[in-house]
Amino acid sequence: MKSGSALLGALALTIFTACNSNSDSNADSSNTAVPSSSVQNLSYSIAAAYPHDTASFTQGLDFYNGHLYEGTGNLGKSKLMQVDLKSGQPVSAQNLAADLFGEGVTVLNDTVYQLTWQNKVVLAYTAKDMKKVKEFPINTEGWGIANDGKNLIVSDGSSNLYYYEPSTFRLLRTQGVTMDQMPINFLNELEFINGFIYANRWQTPYILKIDPNSGIVEAQLDFSELVSRVQAKIPNHDTGTEATLNGIAYDDSTKKIYITGKLWPELYEVQFQH
Repeated sequence: MKSGSALLGALALTIFTACNSNSDSNADSSNTAVPSSSVQNLSYSIAAAYPHDTASFTQGLDFYNGHLYEGTGNLGKSKLMQVDLKSGQPVSAQNLAADLFGEGVTVLNDTVYQLTWQNKVVLAYTAKDMKKVKEFPINTEGWGIANDGKNLIVSDGSSNLYYYEPSTFRLLRTQGVTMDQMPINFLNELEFINGFIYANRWQTPYILKIDPNSGIVEAQLDFSELVSRVQAKIPNHDTGTEATLNGIAYDDSTKKIYITGKLWPELYEVQFQH
């Protein structure tokens, strides 16, 4: 989630073969890499590629009523945007205050919810015109957010997922996430697809498929090849810090899934078993 330059210490702990740029006071440093695993490995294919603004430090991605919403981060540059899929250009945008670092976004019941990283505040907007209508306090860092049609589901870089009541942002329950019976941390940008939570794992090319009831990682997708291809297109780029995989969106009207990353030149429609 956060900016890679602020997280060199965390990166040193994350030695990995090949998804946000975050600092992680809440992360469990005992499990910083995806180990050899017995969970299912899902294959994927790219169905289409669309332009993506390389200035967008993508922290959240969501489809709602046919419209693509994107939240970006970095102090003084954080935004909430409604983006035209085919051109990659914003249809409308709201700038966050200069002291707010934007994070994940989700849309539920005509309301857009946008997390902030360490500001301990959640911003709520009307989906139609993106006017800010409310702010909610939150006790953890904000990384990723999704919804299951009823509850808001939040990650904070740890191995936990937090369920909140949308109207009050009251914490309902905390669900630990495990992979091969071990807690797995750095859960980042989230999406809810056909009864499962899909989570980018920060600073890795992996997306994890999580059973929301048990917290067990049932499968994973390895986007190493795509990440390497994208990063090779970005000149003068330190591939270890900024342009990481981050952003999953599901359009339930078309049943299509989209992924992108921070500063990526493209956004991809992908197909995989789910």
